[in-house]
Amino acid sequence: MQTVKRNQQQYDMPLKILSYDELYGWTMDAIVEQIGKKNNCTFCGVFRRQALDRGAASLKVDHIVTGHNADDIAETVLMNIMRGDIARLGRCTSICTHGEDTIKRSKPFKYAYEKEIVMYAYFKKLDYFSTECIYSPDAYRGHARTFLKDLEAARPSAIIDIIHSGEAFEVKEEIKAAQKAQQTCKRCGYMSSNDLCKACTLLEGLERGMASSVITDRARKKMDAIGPAPDNIRTIPLFRSTPTIAVELPSQS
Repeated sequence: MQTVKRNQQQYDMPLKILSYDELYGWTMDAIVEQIGKKNNCTFCGVFRRQALDRGAASLKVDHIVTGHNADDIAETVLMNIMRGDIARLGRCTSICTHGEDTIKRSKPFKYAYEKEIVMYAYFKKLDYFSTECIYSPDAYRGHARTFLKDLEAARPSAIIDIIHSGEAFEVKEEIKAAQKAQQTCKRCGYMSSNDLCKACTLLEGLERGMASSVITDRARKKMDAIGPAPDNIRTIPLFRSTPTIAVELPSQS
């Protein structure tokens, strides 16, 4: 974070910092403390994607540019194949993604290797950091990353080959037609294919102390079987074009 703040001063660019604690009432350390290190990337990924949209909406931004590189894209392709995630396979290699109700996103470094980016930053003497997330080695993506590095050692073109393979995947029209239509979350108003978005489902799992049970798509049924959510659980603020970045805290009795 200190590197980001220095970059902001060096390039005189506006900077808006949002934290999971502000948005969801949970820090990543607290989440890992409850769920362990195996599925933390699921929570972080869902919360981060929504945080980007909420931050962009609050600043009236209409286009988000991320720093995903070729290594990231190849890892995602592998993960989606191993999970059998057809919906994400159809779009995970796209440079630009957007829908009617979503903010456009672009990945300009899609074909740039991670090591190329690091070498460029090093030789240009740019102020950067290359520290890996302390939780990623034990997460699912960490295993995909290790497997990808082993593949690259045997076949140097493995990363680009996997990306091109992902680009060749095409979801049949009948499969697309069978997929759930996008709607809005009944609790926070964010885009979702279910009554509750994934972020609200994960947050409710954390609040109810059953976070490990809400990873799968059957999570909603598991929680409903236990009973309705308590009225005093923390929820995500309603998603608007200019959302309030705050968390509703339970009332003190």
